[in-house]
Amino acid sequence: MDDIINKVLNVIIPPISLTFFLFLLPPYLFYKFLLSAVRSVFSEDVAGKVVLITGASSGIGEHMAYEYARRGACLALVARRENLLQSVASRAMSIGSPDVLVIPADVSKVENCRRFVDVAVNHFGRLDHLVNNAGITPVCLFEENTDVTKIAPAMDTNFWGSVYGTYFAIPHLKRSRGKIVGIASSAGWLRVPRLSLYGATKSAVISFYETLRVEIGREVGITIVTPGLVESEMTKGKFLSKEGQLVLDQELRDVEVSIMPILPVKEAAKSIVDSACRGENYLTVPAWVWHSFYWKVFFPELLEWSNRMLLMSKGSGGERDTISKKLLDLTGLKECLYPESVR
Repeated sequence: MDDIINKVLNVIIPPISLTFFLFLLPPYLFYKFLLSAVRSVFSEDVAGKVVLITGASSGIGEHMAYEYARRGACLALVARRENLLQSVASRAMSIGSPDVLVIPADVSKVENCRRFVDVAVNHFGRLDHLVNNAGITPVCLFEENTDVTKIAPAMDTNFWGSVYGTYFAIPHLKRSRGKIVGIASSAGWLRVPRLSLYGATKSAVISFYETLRVEIGREVGITIVTPGLVESEMTKGKFLSKEGQLVLDQELRDVEVSIMPILPVKEAAKSIVDSACRGENYLTVPAWVWHSFYWKVFFPELLEWSNRMLLMSKGSGGERDTISKKLLDLTGLKECLYPESVR
């Protein structure tokens, strides 16, 4: 009987779904447009509110700290590198934050996450926004790993680091009707060579927050951010190697990035904070990257073929002898497409 039911559903569900899509999509998109306009008018004022940011010592996390500071928010900044956190804290205070707390911690360790949430709440008395931004990027062809366990820290930091912090922060965020900003990546749906494990960690982050949103409803807002190429330590060439070591490899960065434009981090940070304050469910920066999702859904074979052709070596010059690298070298577009700090 179960087999018959599934066979019937296999026949009737596709045309019914397609019909609903055709009729519901235009009014749904119009509704989304009106909702976005209303949220822009009634955007949250974060002045005096408390924002905890992980991975705040550089990149998106650092510049989100500055953006929240300009709006008058109190900050709890978390990262492993205390000296860099102190520099970020000083600048955040100088541009408008009334109080900045520096908490050195490793998000991959559950007790560290419990501690930084408790320290922040004990200091400020509340928590309004949690920004889970800390992450590392393993870059290597999967089969070239000599010891696959060396890449495990990527999941510990990117996924479990978000889960741990969220778990301990939720009771406080429910009291303040606060928000979570989860920094994932467009690699969560784009299948790019050498980013198999990084993409898997970000897919897990997206799935976790989408399911959590279903569970907690409107008690805590959740904005899932899927950046494309943004000015950061990663786009400067800082990767987790197949040996499990953080390395600086700008040639490999050029292979992966090629002639794709890199968004200045200041612009990305402003867009993310704006989106969080509007209470949006999703944000992709830069916005055009979102359209690659449609290619992935409707033309997955074409997207896989193009990524293989551009990013995988076809000659005897080694794994970095790729069309993507040749395009960058021949066109000389790096000066136009890469921010100065990345170049």
